[in-house]
Amino acid sequence: MNNRPKSVELFLALGVATTISVSSTSLISAEEITESPATIQLAQDAEGGEGGEGGEGGGKLSPGEQANADFQDKLGSAELLSALQEGGHVIYFRHAQTEKDYADQVSADVDDCSTQRALSEAGWQQAEAIREGFESNSIPVGQVISSEYCRAWQTADLAFDEYEKNPALNFLPFEDYTDAQVEEMKSNVMPLLTAEPKSGTNTVIVGHDDIFESATGIYPAPQGIAYVVKPDGNGGMELVANMLPEEWSRL
Repeated sequence: MNNRPKSVELFLALGVATTISVSSTSLISAEEITESPATIQLAQDAEGGEGGEGGEGGGKLSPGEQANADFQDKLGSAELLSALQEGGHVIYFRHAQTEKDYADQVSADVDDCSTQRALSEAGWQQAEAIREGFESNSIPVGQVISSEYCRAWQTADLAFDEYEKNPALNFLPFEDYTDAQVEEMKSNVMPLLTAEPKSGTNTVIVGHDDIFESATGIYPAPQGIAYVVKPDGNGGMELVANMLPEEWSRL
């Protein structure tokens, strides 16, 4: 592979299988690994889910956080860039960094940014870094889809200029989800993750942590991280890489 500061390297990743089937109704569970001091510290510093998930008690990562830590890229940097330049991928971004991290979906009004978490200065810089990376590497983008939350569409606007809002990417208005609500979020997002982009382009999705986890079992952290998805044309998909905001310009 390469020596880029991947989130997987930060978590001392081991690797998990990432081919996803739409017919699956259960979230992916990562294999147990021996926790190093660095892993425990990262668990203690975990952001916490917008929908109520965070590190479990005692510094143990949740299954979704562990799956994120364990994930390994299927393609090296040069191979990934070539694949993206050819198009045919869905790139799911968790919105850029916010000033605070808390579950606001219970009380937030999606039409009123003052009721929601706001992007921080670091978040604006992340979005600009994503823009620069896509432009400098000539990565073709077709459709850009965002949730209706301000932090998501503002990330999309800063990075890609044009976007369309889709409520299928919104949280359900609960802080803690039942299994049925997780399945509902999965049913909402899977058609977007598995839709093949227009020839020669990539589809960009800007959404949230729990939405992505409902479909893949992976809790995407930190904010601003992206997962590159390859739809298989049969309603399924494969996760081929993840990228931090600053890594786009290094491809």
